[in-house]
Amino acid sequence: MTDHPASSIDYSAVLAALRALLPNERIFTDPLRLLAYGTDASFYRLLPKVVVEVADEAEVARVLAICRQYRAPVTFRAAGTSLSGQAVSESVLMVLGRGWTGAVIEAKGARIRLQPGVIGAEANRKLAGFGRKIGPDPASIDTCKIGGIAANNASGMCCGTSDNSYQTVEAMRLILADGTLVDTADARSIARFRQTHADLLAGLAALGRRVRANAALAARIRRKYAIKNTTGYSLNALVDYDDPLDILTHLLIGSEGTLGFIAEITYRTIAEHPAKASALLLFADIAEACRAVTLLKATPVSAVELMDRAALRSVEDKPGMPAQIRGLAPGVAALLVETRAADSLALQANIEEIGQTLGAVTPLFPPAFSSDPAVYGTLWKIRKGLFPAVGAVRATGTTVIIEDVAFPIEHLAAATVALERLCHEHGYHEAILFGHALDGNLHFVFTQDFGSQAEIDRYAAFMDAVGEMVVKTYDGSLKAEHGTGRNMAPFVEMEWGSEAYGLMGEIKALLDPLGLLNPGVILNGDPRAHLKNLKPLPAADALIDKCIECGFCEPLCPSLFLTLSPRQRITAWREIARLESAGASADKAALRDLYDYQGVDTCAACGLCGTVCPVGINTGALTTQIRGTRRGPTGRRIGRWLGRHFAATSALTRLGLGSAALIGRTIGEGRLETASATLRRLTGNRLPRWHRAMPKATPTPTPPLETANNSQKPRVVYFPGCAGRAMGPATNDPTALPLPARTEALLRRAGFEVIYPEGLDNLCCGVPFESAGLADVAAAKTAEVAAALRIASADGTIPIISDTSPCSLRLKQHLEERLRPQDAVEFLHDHVLGHLPLRPTPGPVAIHITCSTQRMGLGGKMEALAAACAETVIRPPGIPCCGFAGDRGFVQPELNAHALRDLKASLPEGCAEGYSSNRTCEIGLSQQAGFPYRSIIDLVASRVEAADQQDQETTTTEQA
Repeated sequence: MTDHPASSIDYSAVLAALRALLPNERIFTDPLRLLAYGTDASFYRLLPKVVVEVADEAEVARVLAICRQYRAPVTFRAAGTSLSGQAVSESVLMVLGRGWTGAVIEAKGARIRLQPGVIGAEANRKLAGFGRKIGPDPASIDTCKIGGIAANNASGMCCGTSDNSYQTVEAMRLILADGTLVDTADARSIARFRQTHADLLAGLAALGRRVRANAALAARIRRKYAIKNTTGYSLNALVDYDDPLDILTHLLIGSEGTLGFIAEITYRTIAEHPAKASALLLFADIAEACRAVTLLKATPVSAVELMDRAALRSVEDKPGMPAQIRGLAPGVAALLVETRAADSLALQANIEEIGQTLGAVTPLFPPAFSSDPAVYGTLWKIRKGLFPAVGAVRATGTTVIIEDVAFPIEHLAAATVALERLCHEHGYHEAILFGHALDGNLHFVFTQDFGSQAEIDRYAAFMDAVGEMVVKTYDGSLKAEHGTGRNMAPFVEMEWGSEAYGLMGEIKALLDPLGLLNPGVILNGDPRAHLKNLKPLPAADALIDKCIECGFCEPLCPSLFLTLSPRQRITAWREIARLESAGASADKAALRDLYDYQGVDTCAACGLCGTVCPVGINTGALTTQIRGTRRGPTGRRIGRWLGRHFAATSALTRLGLGSAALIGRTIGEGRLETASATLRRLTGNRLPRWHRAMPKATPTPTPPLETANNSQKPRVVYFPGCAGRAMGPATNDPTALPLPARTEALLRRAGFEVIYPEGLDNLCCGVPFESAGLADVAAAKTAEVAAALRIASADGTIPIISDTSPCSLRLKQHLEERLRPQDAVEFLHDHVLGHLPLRPTPGPVAIHITCSTQRMGLGGKMEALAAACAETVIRPPGIPCCGFAGDRGFVQPELNAHALRDLKASLPEGCAEGYSSNRTCEIGLSQQAGFPYRSIIDLVASRVEAADQQDQETTTTEQA
């Protein structure tokens, strides 16, 4: 392989060539972006010289041509969830852009063609209607992309060795290092490739013949792949296939971007059985648990997860854990077993067969399978909570390392005990072991401090010992499913031997003769490569110090591909903290200047990242904290004044909106849009831009009606959000009634007496102040609301309703339980739906489930409300957050536009109504969709009114 010292490469020329090819907005050279993309889910960091975002196959080929011209190494990156350092580079980093999401289902779901940017779980959602799924099922499937799944030959809990990418790939579009594209499903492409690359194909064919003729080597390769193995290249391709095109296709699987670029892959799908049941089996020791695994392998089980006592101990005190895992004796081991079937009868037959087999072992308790989703969901929480349990308790500054190895199943018990012993001998007393036992696959998780040479040496000695034990004692795999990466590259020859390792070198030389594709990954001649370029995780802020930089948060972030993701914000803030600690003020200032816009201004602070974070980090909390600090004393004084005079603030909002509407009527709305855009530009984007989706002012509020004390009707306390109290329907919305009036009318129609809190116009739940970083003002406003609700609700004895989802969420989080409001979505679903007549609208309606609604777990209820009110309900895919984010949509409208960039295209023709549950979100949705979005309350109210009108017309007709 060719070495490419960075000092010998003219990166200024590389950059100039890239800028001639790609738009500037898809080329990143600023230190903040380079840092952000210099990290993946592993414990390595390399800072690229340039990051390029590629949009299609032609761009990939052209970038590769530039890299060949200047001998610049290049690394491909999809989601960056790789755990072994496969997706980082110190040269050119080629990142999949926001496209690459093509998915074509074929043969009634039996096959699916996928571009590399499709998230694994999204592929399964597309297949769900056919009762099928892709074979690979990695733990990161909700985040990782098909390109990474295939390039790492990722597997998972149910995938085993039979359903991974290697076994289920049917065709591939791949781009080689020389820029050649070949489609193995296209006869013309194949014929052309056989002509242009005859030497390459002949070389692969010769390698295959040579290996198959070597009986001992061929047998060893087959034996190595009888268990999970992602160490090195997929040498099984040389014994499984004769045709060099088949060999090439299967060599690309698991090649980690070192042999070519996977532009599309066609998978043979597998059945996704709907009926399933799980049981937690406890055994006195690992040996008995592993004996049960050996027996279970012949039964209809879909997954068997092994957990040692330390693993169980790490989660036994977490909320929702079953009582039987608490207080177990030392040495106890558990098996979490799942079986699936096409229907309940087949499932019961599976359970009976498994039970009979388990009669040959001695669990601590009789097996108890459950098909109740709540029960087996609780059991799987044990397994899913193991990795975050270690991450959450680690010391600040340490990293969490998860390694995975595999053993022949007959050695699993002894190997597990040996691995536990090595962990303790090397001081990793916190380590836990768990894994996919059916495949002899063990994960071990431990924490590591790389801050001193002594700690690095301890880690090196441990990995050497693990390598000796896995390879020399049990002939196992040093990498079962996480890919070789940088972490295990120095051990590949140790595992495979010099002859097989030499074959890998020949494969690399055939397909990448210049050694430009992801050098240092899979094959690396440096025996200490795994101890270099270690990623620092310095203390930065208690809000984010537990982050393990896994990237699970990224798909939900509305600023992904616009500026930074939550993971990238944390990476950058850690580096800013490190530079400050090191006294590097100039470097810190440069990063901080860039971070203000990319990290703070364009963060929606929606909190969705925290819903999927393994350790529960809401990066938005850091953002709002920074905003508060950035305001300084004067800004905080202004914030306190606004909080104390909130009624005046609301009045000014109404005045501004009313004035804008008056100007629009006077000079024309088109001219007003143009003038406001000009003013925004002249003021350095400080003024918000007016557009036709901006709201009209609500009328000045009048005192609420008094509630009759002798009323026999049920009472509710209604707390309308301040946005709805000040902001009426959109300028281009013919609806006349503001939200509070519509909600009150609906509640009264449902038979409720409506009570308002006193001093309503001065009340605010605190969300706007929280978003602005004014935590003390937010807390004071929340306390005012609590006091008013306590009086209005007779100390919580009367139900309370909030009509705005962010307000509902904050009050649920901060008020004592008896004063927590019901969000309007849940109240209408639980207490109005089914009790009032509804006349569904025949046309399609779109809904947007806000971040707050999702975080409250009310998405299903909102969908049910919409489905009761409309014959067709559209929830556009891929839009978890609208990006309006309170005031962000006014001051950073590009965030809203970016988050909703696919909204209009995803709506069917004829859809002209949209509904959500937050007034400011509805502004941005209306602008981007081109038609008004209103509150879901409006939809319910309009359908009740339509039903009432129909009833009245029917009565009139009957009377006539």
